[in-house]
Amino acid sequence: MGVLLKELAPDWKISVFEKLANAGEESSNEWNNAGTGHAALCELNYTNVKPDGTVDISKAITINEQFQTSMQFWSYLVTRNLIQKPQEFIRALPHMSVVQGESNVEFLKNRFKALSSNPLFKGMEFADDPEKLMEWIPLMMKDRSSDEMIAATKIDTGTDVNFGALTHKMFDHLEQENVEIHYNHSVTDITRGSNGRWDVKIRNLESGTIDTHTAKFVFIGGGGGSLHLLQKSGIPESKQIGGFPVSGIFMTCNNPAIVEQHHAKVYGKAKVGAPPMSVPHLDTRFIDNEKKLLFGPFAGFSPKFLKYGSVLDLFTSVKANNLFTMLAAGAKNMGLTKYLIQQVLLSKEQRMNELREFIPNAKSKIGT
Repeated sequence: MGVLLKELAPDWKISVFEKLANAGEESSNEWNNAGTGHAALCELNYTNVKPDGTVDISKAITINEQFQTSMQFWSYLVTRNLIQKPQEFIRALPHMSVVQGESNVEFLKNRFKALSSNPLFKGMEFADDPEKLMEWIPLMMKDRSSDEMIAATKIDTGTDVNFGALTHKMFDHLEQENVEIHYNHSVTDITRGSNGRWDVKIRNLESGTIDTHTAKFVFIGGGGGSLHLLQKSGIPESKQIGGFPVSGIFMTCNNPAIVEQHHAKVYGKAKVGAPPMSVPHLDTRFIDNEKKLLFGPFAGFSPKFLKYGSVLDLFTSVKANNLFTMLAAGAKNMGLTKYLIQQVLLSKEQRMNELREFIPNAKSKIGT
């Protein structure tokens, strides 16, 4: 938002207040997300089977167009030399979908036919031949049963995005544009005056002092801290909104000999009855210029809304105006609640068994 505003209204005065000591340390941090440039190239939940048996790709097109817009914006910033070294935050990486079983293979084949006819998905390939799959995903095909039905699609225009590095580059640019960036500052209250302006009360976490800043416009960055800030603002839209903190846990492999055997983001299909957030994937990642291999997500739970939040976050977010919302959400999503409980109780070996559906010979020993 800050970078966009500085391009559209360069004379505006902008101040940023960040609770932590640095930018991008929560959801944007490279270790806190899968780094997928989501363009519907591999995510099967963006395509649904219609009653007549055909595959609906309308959502996949919308998602792809949104990511194309993001890349156009980043390209603009690089071309204008507003940020440098794009290879530090985005890399080309094949995106793949892999399914098992006769019905899933048939679905993937129909999905491939529907997507490949659209220019946004040009270059997508389909394979169900074991030799071709061994060429694409050797780590996943090694020691796999020869009579197992398995198929995959592959497209080389996918990306791995280091959102943490991108966030740092954008904030470095804003500092050069004389945007005031205040780290270790926490917003304690937001109130709207009779003149329509906002008074934002902010505590300096290092000195303990509290200052009030007045602004015509306040933007609350997305993330776990947004709900509490919205509630402080008192705007009508903040009423009846609740939040339930569910996290994603990934397994990591740092053994170079294994990491080098896989070069793609490979998404599978969620199990029957499981929510879309549970879609398993085996991801090549580039973090600090080192190649990593991640598998997940497994659902986790904590009453914290932020990784560096408080165990009271969930409880303090419950208000009289959103209590019914929270109760109704729980009642209507018993399947999700059951899934979350099962996930939280998984042992390491049970997680390894899920990994073995992707990598049959995966071992849980340290360094393997």
